[in-house]
Amino acid sequence: MRGLFRVLPAVILLWTAIPVSAQEWMEFVERGDRFKVDFPSPPTRQNITWHSEYGADFPAHVYSASSGASKFSVTVVDYSDSEKIHAARPNRTRAETNGAYWLVDIAGSIDYAAAKFRQREGVKVTYDAYRYIDLISGHDLQLVNPDQSRTSVGIYLHENRLYILEATVPKGMPPPLLFTQTMAFLDEMGNQVRYGTIYHNHYPAARLAPATGAGAPANR
Repeated sequence: MRGLFRVLPAVILLWTAIPVSAQEWMEFVERGDRFKVDFPSPPTRQNITWHSEYGADFPAHVYSASSGASKFSVTVVDYSDSEKIHAARPNRTRAETNGAYWLVDIAGSIDYAAAKFRQREGVKVTYDAYRYIDLISGHDLQLVNPDQSRTSVGIYLHENRLYILEATVPKGMPPPLLFTQTMAFLDEMGNQVRYGTIYHNHYPAARLAPATGAGAPANR
């Protein structure tokens, strides 16, 4: 009985410490890029250019925060003006002039982003499969880095925006579930989106004539 009382204070201390740690996290809502997620602290925002699989440059934002040696980020790439951006490309080939590469660029954006993670030097992929959030289709990757830290990746395409969640924690730390499992997507009114069936991205209406022959995108 006396042994039990020696253990109880330690158990109580551990139990009460959990909510305190959780309170350090905050819900971050970004209406412009239409998402919300929990971060350990207010994230910084950086404007970047995303170079796509088919050679176009898209506007993107990176929201990032850290907690100790752990790092968390959400990258949002806006593909909504893909047709216009591709039409203005100075590096288009003749085959791309009348084709639908701008549409294929959006359709393949999840696969392309996932490939970039797999190609990182020295990483070991331990999980690589389909995933969804609120029935929005995406992809999940789990990586072990050369320094034995672990990276969790979630990639989603919603309303022609590509969302890339990346969380890296040091060796021996638990998976960053508080980050990856709180991601949600918002509509134009700022309300969380919840679908009743599996959602696949709705692409912009094509204004180009269907391409044939040399103008059609190559199968991959």
